[in-house]
Amino acid sequence: MVYSKEVQDMCVVHQGVHHGAAPIPEEAKWVKSREVKDISGYTHGVGWCAPQQGACKLSLNIKEGVIQEALVETIGCSGMTHSAAMAAEILPGLTVLEALNTDLVCDAINTAMRELFLQIAYGRSQSAFSEDGLQIGAGLEDLGKGTRSMIGTTYGTLAKGPRYLELTDGYITKICLDENDEIIGYRYVNFGKMMDFIKAGDDANTAFEKASGKYGRVQDAVKEIDPRKE
Repeated sequence: MVYSKEVQDMCVVHQGVHHGAAPIPEEAKWVKSREVKDISGYTHGVGWCAPQQGACKLSLNIKEGVIQEALVETIGCSGMTHSAAMAAEILPGLTVLEALNTDLVCDAINTAMRELFLQIAYGRSQSAFSEDGLQIGAGLEDLGKGTRSMIGTTYGTLAKGPRYLELTDGYITKICLDENDEIIGYRYVNFGKMMDFIKAGDDANTAFEKASGKYGRVQDAVKEIDPRKE
């Protein structure tokens, strides 16, 4: 260790009380994290790319500093989906410090990793008060039945009004209007369920019907329109 002349000429003043790191909640325990291996938890974070063209939701399940599970969901940029595929390969097995300094190709995914690191390092994980944390595989529960990201896509113009294109229920096939041309409900098809039915042996038309549903006052609709064409 090299000290400057000014420091060498100083007299020693002993440090008083020092308690070290403040404890943070981790999986129903209070932990003074001093090393990477002291970090455990399950958490989510959102990142965005430099031109803010796309965004990434990243979910990590970390045990003793090592990423055991990664869920990468992206939207808004075609290249980002391919970067997400790489990130799903790269992240599991890395420590949170390694992951923070790994080129995950896409700015949005890198930014999400930074945001998650801040959460996990400060004890703001989703499993802070869950005994033993969440099991590996908990990330898939975020996707729900059909194992698809829950996406909301809506569009509107001043001249023509709103269009619902995709909501948590699924792909919107029709929006239902009342006598004032106001939306009172919609019809949808859940592609995740539809694919499950097809894989189970149903033909495409049968699977489509079984995976279809409606929401709102559909029965009171005066008119139904295709939000993508009408």
